[in-house]
Amino acid sequence: SMYIVKFENVVKKYQEKIILNNVSFELEKGSFTYLVGRTGVGKSTLLKLIYADLKPDAGKVYVADYEISKIKPSEIPYLRRKLGIVFQNFELLEDRTIEQNLHFALVATGWKDRKKILQRITQVLMKVGLSARQNAYPYQLSGGERQRAVIARALLNNPLILIADEPTGNLGPEASDNIMKLLQNINKEGTAVFMATHEYELIKKFPADILKLKDGKIHNISTDQLLA
Repeated sequence: SMYIVKFENVVKKYQEKIILNNVSFELEKGSFTYLVGRTGVGKSTLLKLIYADLKPDAGKVYVADYEISKIKPSEIPYLRRKLGIVFQNFELLEDRTIEQNLHFALVATGWKDRKKILQRITQVLMKVGLSARQNAYPYQLSGGERQRAVIARALLNNPLILIADEPTGNLGPEASDNIMKLLQNINKEGTAVFMATHEYELIKKFPADILKLKDGKIHNISTDQLLA
């Protein structure tokens, strides 16, 4: 099919509050889409449904070849291999070098051949411009470099889609621009990108499709409407 992610009339509640109220949208292969909306509106909740950290209360969420409400716990690692996840709660391991972090992630997702593992690590570090930092520990990296390392890890299994929650949230303007250029390059090579952000200046500089979450509903909007 043409889509990687498809929401059909999705309802999600938190305690008694309705966060997503009958939400439907599709993300196509190779697309680049921003998810915008005020803090606390439910952007992270929506993203968590994609990687099966949450299940919908009603409606259907399809991701790759899985239906999230029917997914078995044993299938979740296979789903997540098709997704690159760049999220605050998927932090780097502080007591391992960048290379060891990537090695750990590959072994955890079933890679066994040592030569292939090292080859893949070299490839992704080159792609994110961190080849010279492979033996550094996370605390030795700048904020921008840390985020590149997280993106490198997310790319290891050649995902269909990269899901990023505020990937430029703690970065200065220059580092933010560099992360955006990196995400655009990754997208040009065929990986879809779905990025939650509230930094509208970035969207203005790096335009793409926009989905706005407001009052539990999703709206397709233009950059002009966003900045109005």
